Amino acid sequence: MEQLPTPHGRQAPAHAVPEGAYTATATVNEQGIVTGWSDGARRLLGYPASEVVGHRAARLLAGGTGDGGEAGARAWRDAAACRMWSGTVALRHRDGHRLERNLLAHHRGTADPGAGWLVMSAVTGAARTRGGAALAEWAFDQSPCVLAVFDEDLRLVRATAGMERVLSLGEETMRGLRLPEIVPHPLSDRAETAMRLALDHGEPQSVRVCLQPAGATGAGAERGWQGSLTPVEDPAGRVRGVCLVVDLPEHLMRQRMRLLNDAMVRVGTGTGIQRTAQELTEVAVPGFADVAVVDLLHGPGVGERPAAAKAGPLATGRAAVRSVPVPGEGPVSLRAGEASRYPVWSPAGQCLAQGHGAVYAGTDAALARWVEGDPQASWIRETGTHSLMVVPVRAAGTTLGVALFARHRRPDPFDADDLWLAEQLAAKAATSIHGDRHAPREHTTTMTLQRSLLPRTLPEQGAVDIATRYLPAAGRAGVGGDWFDVIPLSGTRVALVVGDVVGHGIRASATMGRVRTAVRTLADVDLPPDELLTHLDDLVLHLAADETGPDPDGATAETAGGVGTTCLYAVYDPVTRRLSAARAGHPPPAVVTPTGAVRFLDAPPGPPLGLGGLPFEAFETELPEGSLLALYTNGLLDVRHHDIDDALDKMFAALARPASSLDTVCDRVLAAMLTHRPDDDIALLIARTHALHADRVATWHLPSDPAIVAHARQQATDQLTTWHLGEAAFITELVVSELVTNAIRYGQPPIRLRLIHTHHTLTCEVTDSGNTTPHMRRAHTYDEGGRGLLLIGRLTHRWGTRHHATGKTVWTEQFLTDG
Repeated sequence: MEQLPTPHGRQAPAHAVPEGAYTATATVNEQGIVTGWSDGARRLLGYPASEVVGHRAARLLAGGTGDGGEAGARAWRDAAACRMWSGTVALRHRDGHRLERNLLAHHRGTADPGAGWLVMSAVTGAARTRGGAALAEWAFDQSPCVLAVFDEDLRLVRATAGMERVLSLGEETMRGLRLPEIVPHPLSDRAETAMRLALDHGEPQSVRVCLQPAGATGAGAERGWQGSLTPVEDPAGRVRGVCLVVDLPEHLMRQRMRLLNDAMVRVGTGTGIQRTAQELTEVAVPGFADVAVVDLLHGPGVGERPAAAKAGPLATGRAAVRSVPVPGEGPVSLRAGEASRYPVWSPAGQCLAQGHGAVYAGTDAALARWVEGDPQASWIRETGTHSLMVVPVRAAGTTLGVALFARHRRPDPFDADDLWLAEQLAAKAATSIHGDRHAPREHTTTMTLQRSLLPRTLPEQGAVDIATRYLPAAGRAGVGGDWFDVIPLSGTRVALVVGDVVGHGIRASATMGRVRTAVRTLADVDLPPDELLTHLDDLVLHLAADETGPDPDGATAETAGGVGTTCLYAVYDPVTRRLSAARAGHPPPAVVTPTGAVRFLDAPPGPPLGLGGLPFEAFETELPEGSLLALYTNGLLDVRHHDIDDALDKMFAALARPASSLDTVCDRVLAAMLTHRPDDDIALLIARTHALHADRVATWHLPSDPAIVAHARQQATDQLTTWHLGEAAFITELVVSELVTNAIRYGQPPIRLRLIHTHHTLTCEVTDSGNTTPHMRRAHTYDEGGRGLLLIGRLTHRWGTRHHATGKTVWTEQFLTDG
């Protein structure tokens, strides 16, 4: 038997980033002011972001005083005048010592003012040098080029993966042998003579070599392939060896590359296992083989190596057959849909059991035994097959079946390169078949998870009317990590959230759930939008750090951790009619005024989550009552199939049309934007704003005097009488007394008391300029204080504190009865 297994690649070490390697990044505007400071920059120079952002970058340069001196100013001018600048710069550490680092600076254009004008990166020396030699070794070993290195005794010391592939021999087998011993052929003897000339004279030589196993026939076996020999010198100039580089026949390379490219485009484009198997046979016949058969094992859960191989014949189903007519006899007598059983000892059975492909000549004893002993192999004799190749259909560590390729009309037998190509074709089909077998179950699981993580019902709140839509992606990509959320906040405010986690499948949905939970937790703390995104950015960095290393499904830890996630977080206050929003790499929200004008809100474009160290900015604007807000994920724009300007025009037109309900608006937007099932998930949230008018809000500014507490209670009681809320007066008096007293005793003026009356709730707020946060504690028996907040917590529905740029607001909410 002439068995030509493709050589297995060496087990490469894990490509892990070396410990201690990092990148320091800063952004600087045109005026030389630092606008962004990464954690890597802090590690490099010791300055926290608070001491650098907003200050001149020249202060970080060594060699001067104050703002960096004339040397610093000159370096800054040199960098700012270029589109890209690099060089070694002396920097000053926070503790005063000097360190030199290579910097690379890119000048951003005026089209991206939010990210800064100049991005400067400093990579540590460890990140540049660690693993460099090993990486070069891996690159040589895995190179597809046909290349080998021989020492001064003309014995092989190194060979690339391309050399191993054409010879079907591993480097460990060939190491220490001379070329005539590896490939016994007259051309090998002539090539060795040329090697000696290259060693003795130190000059390149041109040769023809045969790189096919002994006894092989076909192209290259007789005339050989063109190659070149190059002397290899040591640093002293002494010739230490010779490098052999072989140029494969150009027409064969072009033919195989065309076939492989054709397979990448055609195989796996349809849906269904049989369709994919048929696409594989259509690619192979007649361009590669005269007969192609794809047989698949029964059941989706076939293991690593079929256990049944030791017990009896392996049962398969014939998924696809294609052949060229046999001269004088017509098509091959094979039909798709038939059942087949392969004996364990047959070439196909061995391929299924071992998971390796092989080439068999027509005179091979193993092939002859199979043809004589198995009636299902009679087609091999009937067609006059002189060369047969069996290849496993294998994906994700699972053997799915076997593909057979035969030649009876083409005179050239299959060689090692053909086997490699056949395995690539089978692997492409196997990936698609494996996905088709598992796609329904995985899609159902992912959809169930995604639906369970999205809001089932929208919370009751009076700030906005809401309508939402969620459309999962179509095709093999699967469900992604898009989400939306509506979160009621204190003071009758509401948070609107839309986000998009990178990737598809269960991991993306699970990450989405973690990020969405984090957003809700941070929202409960009443953080402003820009601060919330900053904390969320840190969380995503921690998620990525927890999931280091590649995922078994092929997803990187970075994707699984959520790096690259985008998010838009907006807070609307119906009392002031103001909207505050910040976004992390997410498309801006659209707003439609009551007059029908449509525009984007100019929220600054922050970076996606997980990059770390770059700031987020909040945008604030006042909206007329009845304005329409549209928050969405980028799948709605579908920029891969449409021009972005056309997509935006369609969206604006659909939003501007009057509609009887927000559900109608959602449906119109989707109908206008989508011409087919989306390739990416789509989350859409439409909100119509309400305003809480002055007759529902009462505000009093109070002096910082304990005597004012009784007057504040009376004012609150009188207001409740005006609102016909006498039943809430007792609890409200206690709340006002406690909160105003605490503000006078522990806070700072000015002090403000505000009552907000909505249909179902009564909110009491006390604001002061102090930063001391009240907290509930259990008072001991003889304590004079400490019971007020405990009492408030028992009597009201909920209470909390939200902080401002200066000061804080302590608030409580009471549920009102229907009366």
